[in-house]
Amino acid sequence: MLAATSLAAGAAPAQEAAWPSHPIRLVVASGAGSGTDIFARVFAEQLGKALGQPLVVDNKPGANGILGSAAVAKARPDGYTLLFTYAASIVINATLQPPLPYDAQKDLVPVAQVGSGGNLLVVSPDLPVHDIRELAAYVRAQPQGLDYASWGIGSGGHLTMESLKAQTGLKLRHVPYKTVSQILTDMQGGIVKLAFVDASSPLPLIRAGKLRPIAVSGTRRAPAFPALATMTEQGYPFQADSWYGLFVPAGTPPAIVQRLNAEMNRALAAPALRERFTAYNMGTPPIKSVQQFADTVRADTRMWGDVIRAAGVTPE
Repeated sequence: MLAATSLAAGAAPAQEAAWPSHPIRLVVASGAGSGTDIFARVFAEQLGKALGQPLVVDNKPGANGILGSAAVAKARPDGYTLLFTYAASIVINATLQPPLPYDAQKDLVPVAQVGSGGNLLVVSPDLPVHDIRELAAYVRAQPQGLDYASWGIGSGGHLTMESLKAQTGLKLRHVPYKTVSQILTDMQGGIVKLAFVDASSPLPLIRAGKLRPIAVSGTRRAPAFPALATMTEQGYPFQADSWYGLFVPAGTPPAIVQRLNAEMNRALAAPALRERFTAYNMGTPPIKSVQQFADTVRADTRMWGDVIRAAGVTPE
C-alpha cells in the first residue's frame, strides 16, 4: 500500500516534468489580423521554439473577448490550452457584462503581460480633422452628429470614446463591430469614419494614406508617430494603457505557469523582439512576474470599473 501511495504521489510531478509532450492550443480572443492576433502569432512562434512543441492558434473572436475567454476558462487545466487576449476582455467585462459564463478572477490565471500602450483614434482621410479640437468642431457642425466604431460593447475603443464623449458633449453614436479588421474595411469604404483601434492593425492603412491618426489614448506617444499627441496632451485627460496577456485555466500546475512566465519574459527581453514591438507601434514591453501581472489585472479591473460607472456605460 505504501509503495502504491508513493507511486501515486509521484505521478503528478512526473507528468508536469514531461510537459509539453504534444502541441498546445493557443486560443486568441480576437479575429485574424487584429493587434491581438498579430502579437499572439509572434509569441506562438517564440514559445513553440522554447517549449519544443508547436502552439496552434485558434481564433475565437466575439462579445469583446468573452467567447475566447470562456473556452479557456472551461478547458482542462493541463497546460495544453492557453489564452492570449487583450486587457479589455478581462478587466472591463468583469464590470460591464455580468453575469459572465466564467469568473475571470477565479477561473483564469494571469501568466504574463505582453506589451503596453494606447489605442489610436483614427479617421477616414476625407474627414477634414487632424486633432481632437478639429474633430469636436466638425461633429458640432453636423446636425445628426457622427457614428463611431469599436470592436464591441465594452471594448477599450468603446469606453475610451465614451470618455471623450462625456468630456466634450459631442453627439457620437456607437456602432459595435465584431473585429477590428471589419472596422478598418468599412472605414476604407466610408461606411464609418471614426474609431479607436489598437496601435498595430491600422499601420499599413495609415502609411498608405487611407486612414489618419489624430490622437493616442495611452500614457505615452506611439513609437510609430512620435509627433502625434496623446488625448491628455490635447486637453482631454485619459491615461489608461492597454495590454495583451497570456492566461491559463485555474488549476493549471504552478510549475507550468512559472515555466510559461519565464519563457515569455525571456522572449520579451530579446532585442530582436523588442524591435518588433516598436515596428508594431507598441512601447517597450514590461517584464513582470506572475504575481506582478496578477496585481496589474486587479488594479486595472478596479480602474475600468470606475470609468464604466462614471461614463454611465451599460450593455446595449
